[in-house]
Amino acid sequence: MRTLDTIYHPTMYIAIMYMNEKFILKFEAGPYEQVYKFTKEMAPDVDAVKKICDENFQQEVMQLFDQMHQGFKKKFS
Repeated sequence: MRTLDTIYHPTMYIAIMYMNEKFILKFEAGPYEQVYKFTKEMAPDVDAVKKICDENFQQEVMQLFDQMHQGFKKKFS
């Protein structure tokens, strides 16, 4: 897997990667990860992946991270 670019965000790490003819959009926040894979038909290049990863998409990812964290806390508190 090769990292092609990163997208700045103040609270999570966002990387655009490429592997097996797919672009991979990887989000990391604390101990949690989310990964989204796109075929060339869905996103033909890095710029297309960046357009997918707009502010609304990033907010949805953050909401999922919050849900993940709540579930994690329930199991270990």
